[in-house]
Amino acid sequence: MLSTAALARLERLQLVTARRLAGDIAGEHRSTRHGSSLDFADFREYVPGDDSRRIDLHQLARLDVLRVKVYEGIDDLTVRMILDASGSMAFHAKFTAATDVVGGIAAVALANGDAMSLTTLPDAAPPRRFRGRDGVRALVDHLARIEPGGPSPFVDTARAVLSQRGPAGMVVVVSDLLAPEWREAISTLPMRGADVLVVHVMADEEARPELVGDLALVDSETGQRVPVSLTPERLQQYRERHAAWRDEVRSRVLQVGGRYLPVHTGDDVEDLLVRSWRRIGVVR
Repeated sequence: MLSTAALARLERLQLVTARRLAGDIAGEHRSTRHGSSLDFADFREYVPGDDSRRIDLHQLARLDVLRVKVYEGIDDLTVRMILDASGSMAFHAKFTAATDVVGGIAAVALANGDAMSLTTLPDAAPPRRFRGRDGVRALVDHLARIEPGGPSPFVDTARAVLSQRGPAGMVVVVSDLLAPEWREAISTLPMRGADVLVVHVMADEEARPELVGDLALVDSETGQRVPVSLTPERLQQYRERHAAWRDEVRSRVLQVGGRYLPVHTGDDVEDLLVRSWRRIGVVR
């Protein structure tokens, strides 16, 4: 996991959403609700009980009408995270990279007063909820207890997360996307109008395997054995298909209005958040 010092540095950042929010409590993001920040939004007619300090004196003097100034509200962001802990994530340090990403995003969100839930697939348990700076440590402890294994019921998990009560907010998926139903799952994510971030965790060993000869490959999630005969030509075909699949994943995410964030197992997650993701507007 990221070090305590790294998590503390990430607390200075803020997640960026393209949507106007309507969260549950006062936070740090622009809202659809009118509130009491310092940014003027509009005027409306005065109604008994309004704060008299908000009456616009210029309109009262010129037009003899009572109107009050309305300001943009500041709301929290609801962040719903889906962490892939299926069997395929147990290889090539992918799960370590994934938990670093989850911890980093959590440090950013929770330090800014955002609400966060974590759903782990294939775990059928209700989502874990975290709030406030103390929630980062609770999340890190929870991640340390997870052992990846089993299938990846991606579509069912996505639907369960999107059925949760509360504002649409932001949905963050952290996965290697090695599930037959990945296309349908990605298409499901924005159905409530949420911002969608798909963090695609990849390992170089899977993109460019160094295998040759007659082998029996075993599916890490189903246990199915597949006999293969790997020649240099077949390996080149595989590499090309893997690259095409990666491009297809990116295209599908962009088609549904999401943001595609590739992460390789050798990447420095803190550097990604502070530099690369900041540059493209995921955090600020």
